[in-house]
Amino acid sequence: MNRDPRDGDDPGAPGGPDVPAPPPRVLPARDPEAIRAAVAALRAGELVAVPTETVYGVACGLDAGAIERLLDAKRRPPSKGITLLVDDVAQAASVAELLPAAHRLGQRFWPGPLTMVLPVRRGVTLPESLTGATGAVGCRVPDHPVPRALARALGPIPLTSANLSGAPDATDAAEVVRQLGASVAIVLDDGRSPGGVPSTVVRFERGAERPELLRAGALPFEAILEAARA
Repeated sequence: MNRDPRDGDDPGAPGGPDVPAPPPRVLPARDPEAIRAAVAALRAGELVAVPTETVYGVACGLDAGAIERLLDAKRRPPSKGITLLVDDVAQAASVAELLPAAHRLGQRFWPGPLTMVLPVRRGVTLPESLTGATGAVGCRVPDHPVPRALARALGPIPLTSANLSGAPDATDAAEVVRQLGASVAIVLDDGRSPGGVPSTVVRFERGAERPELLRAGALPFEAILEAARA
């Protein structure tokens, strides 16, 4: 008996095992309904691409399974760790140790192009795929209202660039879709991002009040040192 190709259990039929996942929904980034949809997707363990003040990023929920899906989507090894998107200094302090110098830097330069790699707060357990087995986590407050709105609704969330590992950064929604495709549930489209110089990355060792420069960026290290001493 010949199988009708419209039959639902046919491998090539809609809903069958070989049917590709649907493409991401591209929604206007500043629409409150789109923000609510993105929050719901992140809570459900899905990936969401978001604009920032430099390039597009991709976010996930703060759990090991979601982070694994994020790394798989980017084809990125877990050893590098992933930055946490936070809304403000208080959110960073909920997961990381901020001594006075780090707190001063957050108050002075956030939101803005500064990433601080900080010791994980005692008593807080974060997935090793987030910290890269270092006992530290990077925290950043982007100078863009959309990713901060997600962190305000959900708390700290992992965020990394919305591109395949080693590929050019994505500066618009179409490039996010081209690189990451159906691995992302929603793309919050805010037009073309400006690109430019990435954030400066500094690290505080546990108990230290002087930061160490890990990556030069948009913010001069001399200005960071001056603010840390103030």
